[in-house]
Amino acid sequence: MAFKPANNIQDLQYFGEFGGVNPSISDSSTYTFLSAKTMFDTFEGNADGCYLYSRHSSPSNLYLGEALAALEGTETANVSASGMGAITATLMQLCHAGSHIISSRTIYGGTYAFLKNFAPKFNITTSFVDINRLDLIETLINENTKVIYCESVSNPLLEVADITRLSRIAKKYNLKLVVDNTFSPLSIAPALLGADVVIHSLTKFINGSSDTVGGVICGSQEFINALRNVNDGASMLLGSTLDSLRAASVLKNLRTLHIRIQQHSKNALYLAQKFEADGLKTVYPGLESHPSHNLFKSMMHDAYGFGGMLTIDVGSLEKANELMEMMQGENLGYLAVSLGFYKTLFSAPGSSTSSEIPEEEQAKMGLTDGLIRFSIGLDADIERTYKVMRNCMQQLDIVSPKDAFIKYL
Repeated sequence: MAFKPANNIQDLQYFGEFGGVNPSISDSSTYTFLSAKTMFDTFEGNADGCYLYSRHSSPSNLYLGEALAALEGTETANVSASGMGAITATLMQLCHAGSHIISSRTIYGGTYAFLKNFAPKFNITTSFVDINRLDLIETLINENTKVIYCESVSNPLLEVADITRLSRIAKKYNLKLVVDNTFSPLSIAPALLGADVVIHSLTKFINGSSDTVGGVICGSQEFINALRNVNDGASMLLGSTLDSLRAASVLKNLRTLHIRIQQHSKNALYLAQKFEADGLKTVYPGLESHPSHNLFKSMMHDAYGFGGMLTIDVGSLEKANELMEMMQGENLGYLAVSLGFYKTLFSAPGSSTSSEIPEEEQAKMGLTDGLIRFSIGLDADIERTYKVMRNCMQQLDIVSPKDAFIKYL
């Protein structure tokens, strides 16, 4: 039977304390026990349904975790205060001093900085690799390798990982495959393709309103229990706990994710096709020119498209900045980092979200100064949006004039 993540979420039924259609928010940091023995059993992890302390778990966070597990098709999930809180807790739980990680070289700048600069303080090393070089990945595996880490669709170059084949390699060598699926919720379900752990920054598409920072770790019950363990669980002890009020807010927004993703994808595909026809160097997995277009199609759930992220290269950072400032002035979106907002967001990742990556490494991976990353919004009239964007590009000599765009409104 086909995987239907939106149905899985819709079928979850929670009643509030007084019959409300939304579950009641647990506005407490600590919880009472009717007996001392139950408190002891809860500390030991032997008292299902009891709450101890909100850093460990809370009803609101567990509701959200259950919904996100349904989204990704995993046994359960644990939410955190940020996407980086989810990433760092996962990797610290899976690794120890002397461990080795193999990571895609094109990943979110914060993740790169953690692996490159912070993890070595704990004697955890990382080999960064072109994630599509499966042959090279195997040669890098050694007796200390614990994890293969990648993003389903990479930030910011939109490279697509072959999750199924990566999973085979991971299983062959008894490694864990950890996949950040922030760019492609609903479109791709990494756990169904063999990933052991799936991570999201809830801040982005899942929440969708740019008002909350959060993260989630989706995986097996055994792994999530280990993360929450009061004695050696990384989520418990590192303390990246999502506030219950924010968890309740994300849960409400999650209900409309399937509608939003469809519109993000529809608009992004329209703009990508137009930009490419205009002669712009355009990268979008929905374009046949994308080197992993067929790979994405083989993994995706058709209804949700190729996602809301695309990039263009306008040749220089100066041109990129001029264009983004002009587009913001024309009310086409915001010059801002992050993604998944109802308005289009654009930034030059080399000097923003990927600035932690050294310039020489950016050059090796193809991250150019003129690259602009777009998170395409929910515009109702995307043709109008394109016409105004193209006029901005025309004024800056990024594209050639067309008579049809002399007057665009």
